[in-house]
Amino acid sequence: MATEYSTSRTKRQSAMIRGALRVLEQELRDYGPSFRSPNSIRSFLRLQLGNQEREMFMCLFLNAQNQLIEARTMFFGTLTQTTVHPREVARAALQLNACSLIVAHNHPSGQCTPSQADKDLTKTIGETLALIDVRLLDHFIVGQNEILSFAEQGAF
Repeated sequence: MATEYSTSRTKRQSAMIRGALRVLEQELRDYGPSFRSPNSIRSFLRLQLGNQEREMFMCLFLNAQNQLIEARTMFFGTLTQTTVHPREVARAALQLNACSLIVAHNHPSGQCTPSQADKDLTKTIGETLALIDVRLLDHFIVGQNEILSFAEQGAF
């Protein structure tokens, strides 16, 4: 689980966050319509990625009703970058029989301004997934105090 990589949390805080993540993940699986809310996605991602000390790239794989099939941290990086392989994202989507997905990564610096590399990666992942009839719904960047949605910025 992503929370295990942060050293700044106490064991009690980490246990509380793991519990909250289990509740949110179950809610996202059971109640598909609630997952259509950007705020529920933000809450989930904030707990998963918000306090990490290195970059992590996560995929939320969804079924045809936009219900969560699985949330998976796909790639781990350094303080400033993560190498992401679109082929591996597509492979996981096919294995899980996902209809669509949302990708997210954190910026340990706390800033959520997307880099040109972030924009290029989003485009490449979207194009790769389109070849296998899987739709990329959004890309979130998780910063310290805010979470940026590419879709809300008009990037989709």
